[in-house]
Amino acid sequence: MSAAFVMILFGVCLLLAVPISMALAAACVLPGAFDASFTASATYIVRAMFNALNSFPMLAVPMFILSGILMAKGGISRRLFDLFSYLIGKRTAGLPCAVIVTCLFYGAISGSGVATVAAVGSMTLPILLRLGYEKKFCVAIIAVAGSLGVIIPPSIPFIMYGLASGESVSDLFTAGIVPGILIALLLMVYAVYHCKKYGEDKEKISEYIDELHGRGFVSVMKESFLAVLSPVIILGSIYSGIASPTEAAVISVFYALLIGLVVYREIKVSELYGMFLEAVATYTPILFIIAAAIAFSRVLTLMQVPQNVSSWILANFSSKVVILLVINIFLLIVGMFMDTTPAILILTPILLPIVKGFGMTGIHFGVMMVVNLAIGYVTPPIGVNLFVASSMTQIPVMEISRKAIPLIFMFLIALLIITFVPAVSLVLL
Repeated sequence: MSAAFVMILFGVCLLLAVPISMALAAACVLPGAFDASFTASATYIVRAMFNALNSFPMLAVPMFILSGILMAKGGISRRLFDLFSYLIGKRTAGLPCAVIVTCLFYGAISGSGVATVAAVGSMTLPILLRLGYEKKFCVAIIAVAGSLGVIIPPSIPFIMYGLASGESVSDLFTAGIVPGILIALLLMVYAVYHCKKYGEDKEKISEYIDELHGRGFVSVMKESFLAVLSPVIILGSIYSGIASPTEAAVISVFYALLIGLVVYREIKVSELYGMFLEAVATYTPILFIIAAAIAFSRVLTLMQVPQNVSSWILANFSSKVVILLVINIFLLIVGMFMDTTPAILILTPILLPIVKGFGMTGIHFGVMMVVNLAIGYVTPPIGVNLFVASSMTQIPVMEISRKAIPLIFMFLIALLIITFVPAVSLVLL
């Protein structure tokens, strides 16, 4: 049975709105039910699914999810925003830029774009609206900047890519730092342009910032110090060699518990059970997707799909620039319709041999792939950041996405720079 049949079966399942984990499993198992000579037996597929979950690096995913939930409830995002508002709030677009920087730092805690949008958005949006900013502009900023949560380390998609490619997760985390900062800076450039063009209510903003300044820098810094310190502890333990990414994820959970329960006291012991349930409910669907996606990618490998796709692309495109542009366009389209985790696990074995064929490193490609798929977080029809932002504000998804177009354009500029200037990703390695 051909690989085309497997892909068609997978596509039909998606069109019928079958959950993606079930669609992946069906595409692996059903061909063998009709053709006894099919490449992969049911036993092989089940074994591949169990082996996929038997991974030490993957243990970091539920820990970072739980850590993100604990820190969101523990008041981390509010204290980060207060500090950055104090520092840059009186500048043009100071508060929208403070939101972007807060998303950058919160992403360095949670590793999740959705968690970043929910935690930062729920806290900053009422403040921005009270100070006279246009609602759709604020929501678009939060939704797009939330995608920084999957680029700046620690990043759950980087963990998935390391699982699929065999690349070092620590190196991927390091490689994501400069691209994340670059994207944040470009988003801030647009925020400044927008506020200069449409204006700001300087009087209301000054009152708010003066109130912060009235508390004094020492007081604001004292309140936010432990929040700012959290990504330093998490990433510092990884880069110093004290802990692996998985161990650092566990450290982040205990740190979040300490801050939320003992220091800030915004989490009650009675609330912990609900938070643990929320983390389990968030991670369990991902678990099934990972198992099915790994099995699916193994089936494609047995059917030599990566080699055939690689041969076809290299035979039809001779220019490295054209090949990279084709891959970028393909990943952008995939990101619109597929969640990040299955996209990475399915496509990495297919695309990685192609880019390695003309000298691109696995780390550089990993950053390029994750940035591509991060754009999918804010592009319809599947853009999860858009749906989270919409649920918070009751603004239709398409209206948010239209307002986000200039911000997505800045994201695309960053993507081109990251793709064709390897040093942006590799400078810290």
